[in-house]
Amino acid sequence: MIGTTSVGEKLIQIRESRNLSQAQLAERSELPEDLIKQIESGDFIPSLTPLIKIGRALGVRLGTFLDDVENLGPIVNRKGQLAKAVRFAGKSKASSGELDFHALAQNKSGRHMEPFLIDILPATDKDYPLSTHEGEEFMYVLSGQIEIFYGKDRYQLEEGDSIYLDSIVPHHVHAFGDAAARILAVVYAPF
Repeated sequence: MIGTTSVGEKLIQIRESRNLSQAQLAERSELPEDLIKQIESGDFIPSLTPLIKIGRALGVRLGTFLDDVENLGPIVNRKGQLAKAVRFAGKSKASSGELDFHALAQNKSGRHMEPFLIDILPATDKDYPLSTHEGEEFMYVLSGQIEIFYGKDRYQLEEGDSIYLDSIVPHHVHAFGDAAARILAVVYAPF
């Protein structure tokens, strides 16, 4: 699912370039050291929240974990030629209810936003863990229907609907019903 360099491999490269141990990174990111080890080994595919915390602790933006080469010019994505998907799920094996992220600004240097096309698979497990991180998110439904738990509220969106939310409020995005959905999402996470 991931391009030439996995998220774990990229994390190792960045951590080692900063001369940090796994324990030091865990302390700085306020995450368990075991989680850092699992991400680096590829045994655990993290959701966005831990990656944002790790990125902040390393002084890099979220997209750095997806980039291979920095590009100063514009990034053009042609119809039918999406970047390979990166699955963010918090699980080591594929299952339903996961999110496949197609980066739309991969390798763009100095960016402040992270645009994605996200394929959302229908969930079989209805236990939706809420996540929270600094920043903002914009989502536009391209196909299917999604449901968003946002704090104590719940929103159902269908094709053509959009939502702009503060990511610091606990939230979860998932397909609504038995069909997959596709959204355009733009994530801003300061570091």
